Amino acid sequence: MKNIILMTSTGSYLPKKKMSNHDISKLVDTSDEWIQQRSGIAFRHFVEKDELTSDMATNAAKKVIKNAKINAQDIDLIVVATTTPDLTFPATAVKVQKNLNSNAIAFDIQAVCAGFVYALSVGVSMLKDGFGEKCLVIGADSMSKILDWNDRTTSVLFGDGAGAVLLEASSNYGIIDCELGIDGSGADFLNMPAGGSLNRATEHTIKNKMHFVKQNGAAVFKHAVKGMYDITHKIMERNKISNENLKLFIAHQANKRIIDATALKMKLSNEQVFINIDKYANTTAASIPIALCDAYENNLLNKGDNLIMTAFGAGFT
Repeated sequence: MKNIILMTSTGSYLPKKKMSNHDISKLVDTSDEWIQQRSGIAFRHFVEKDELTSDMATNAAKKVIKNAKINAQDIDLIVVATTTPDLTFPATAVKVQKNLNSNAIAFDIQAVCAGFVYALSVGVSMLKDGFGEKCLVIGADSMSKILDWNDRTTSVLFGDGAGAVLLEASSNYGIIDCELGIDGSGADFLNMPAGGSLNRATEHTIKNKMHFVKQNGAAVFKHAVKGMYDITHKIMERNKISNENLKLFIAHQANKRIIDATALKMKLSNEQVFINIDKYANTTAASIPIALCDAYENNLLNKGDNLIMTAFGAGFT
């Protein structure tokens, strides 16, 4: 029987620059009331100009390593989920590997807000296939660097941060199952139009602000609730997990209304649903590992508890 893979340590990092909705209202035509009513967000953290996604990822990784009481040289594999890499190439994970002075295999995963879940499934599979004994899975994004501050429908929703976990083999507890899904027809509703091979950087793309996040909020909301409910219901049914034996539901922290609507459809109690979007906003690939770290540090999880993490992102992933 293949080993069960367990998350043995968590860690997160938030940049020092903390912005309230009142602070944001000085940059864009909005208000604290408008933002909170539509998203549940009160604060977010932003990187400084010289702070990179790899810096945040490294800081989160160092906390994981410290909490696990191991050395960076013990890490065999580093998988970084990010939409805002330091460079198009090489992978941000390469920089993290260098920062940690590690010899690990290192590469990136790009599945936007669902990136951490995808990266987690890859890390689990690779450990089971013999690519080492310890894997760092990191979600990190500096979304503030691709926000258009003239677009209040998107710029107020995001924050920067990083979260990470350590994966190791276990004989008792661990990751039971994973389900990944995608609906490619949603690609047009949430994207960054330029910067890739479709629209390379030109005077036209810069003038027309094509290097910033674009979103159809109504379409994303509708598909996010249905997508997260459907995939969560599927994995609960397959593993005979009911509302009665589910301890905690950690959804991607994109919008409190989306999480509330999904939880209502699932008929979960308030105590079963973890929410911290009010403190950090949507940190994209970092959202779930930061939430997981917060839940653990607040003693909300114990050995043997059933936990489900569900994400929804551009693509639609």
